Amino acid sequence: MYLNIFYFFLTLLQVVAENFTGISEFLLVGFSSLGEIQLVLFVVFLLLYFVILSGNATIISVIRLDQSLHTPMYFFLGILSTSETFYTFVILPKMLINLLSVARTISFTCCAIQMFFFLGFAITNCLLLGVMGYDRYAAICHPLHYPILMSWQVCGKLAAGCGISGFLASLTVVNLVFSLPFCSANRVNHYFCDISPVIRLACTNTDIHEFVIFTCGVLVLVVPFFFICVSYLCILRTIMKIPSAEGKRKAFSTCASHLTVVVVHYGCASFIYLRPTADYVSNKDRLVTVTYTIVTPLLNPIVYSLRNKDVQLAIRKALGKKGSVKPFD
Repeated sequence: MYLNIFYFFLTLLQVVAENFTGISEFLLVGFSSLGEIQLVLFVVFLLLYFVILSGNATIISVIRLDQSLHTPMYFFLGILSTSETFYTFVILPKMLINLLSVARTISFTCCAIQMFFFLGFAITNCLLLGVMGYDRYAAICHPLHYPILMSWQVCGKLAAGCGISGFLASLTVVNLVFSLPFCSANRVNHYFCDISPVIRLACTNTDIHEFVIFTCGVLVLVVPFFFICVSYLCILRTIMKIPSAEGKRKAFSTCASHLTVVVVHYGCASFIYLRPTADYVSNKDRLVTVTYTIVTPLLNPIVYSLRNKDVQLAIRKALGKKGSVKPFD
């Protein structure tokens, strides 16, 4: 069933791309104005990409292998790490190639597909962070009912709901963008096919499309963030009632990693998407975009491995098991 939905999405995107355009490809301007500095950026971004892949792979593997991490909190963390791995795969390989290439073109269809998957995984991440906030609320504020509130069946439905909702919202936005007519302008002032730089190239009035896209942005950014804020207000009120300082510290420590990722992720995404397209300023926005396409996926495994004692212990156990394996005589 999921494979059929996937093929339906790709077919629909291809139909949109073939029927509503006067151009066949876009030129991704990216960092071309930086000249030889692009070589330095290539090395830096390549190293960061390897760290992102290895960090998220470590988180996923440790959660899968260690029985003590088979809890709802780490279940969602594993899904978030998986989603962010695919999220970076959609953007970074093409960006790295373009840093070394003179021809920085991308076909119209590939541009639509890249935007679809980028937004799909990005929105899924936003919704997952909201669900992870609810998980912390249920664990701290309703510990006796936690096994029922966050049963594995509920967790599975929440995870599936995040993914399906994320890609349906992405499909809506991509159809709005690529149903616009594009005439001769094809220079995308960015290093990937993001909403604002692409929609600015349309040769018609885009006000209605932009309003609908802005509304989608409010729904996928403001609503989950508001939900997270309410959850943490309830958590804070419950924690303040805990009599022991050690109990308060332990409760805060389970939320600190999640809060750090939430602030960076929602802060950068809101700066880019919760404003009119006309206010798009290329250089500053490109820097912020680098933050949420590279730094945020990098931040997730680092924060959860450095600040989370359970993950640290699981990594040490996994490394200890590897070190204890003796070669055959």
